[in-house]
Amino acid sequence: RIQSLYLVVIAALMATTIFAPLGWFAGAGEEFTLRALGLENAAGEIVQSTRHLAILAVAAAALPLAILFYRRRMLQLRLCAVEAVLLLGTALMEGIYYFLSWRVFSGVEFHAQGFRPAIVLPLVCLLFVYLAARAILRDEALVRAADRIR
Repeated sequence: RIQSLYLVVIAALMATTIFAPLGWFAGAGEEFTLRALGLENAAGEIVQSTRHLAILAVAAAALPLAILFYRRRMLQLRLCAVEAVLLLGTALMEGIYYFLSWRVFSGVEFHAQGFRPAIVLPLVCLLFVYLAARAILRDEALVRAADRIR
């Protein structure tokens, strides 16, 4: 089923979001990397915790794998809606932590910052959640049509 493929892609992209750098900050001769697990300095030490983002990202990565095991399509559809909310929350938390990290370095004389491609992956996953939900609805309509024929 195609929705299973979409759900596996969502889980893989969110796992990438958890471990990949989301942004970078440089100032006063130091460079920092924003990850879902924390704001790290060049030595890899966590300077600022981003535990709420990590919790949301892990939940958003695990839920699609749980959706795969259900045979009830309407429950799968509801879980897809929950997954969409988790993904929106993850994207919002990424923005909040990026802004909070930016504020730490805004007072530094020389300051540079930037995004990494992994920061948009939760928004890409929203497209895949939509496609999975649409495929689940199509399956449900097909089963109902088959039941009507009997």
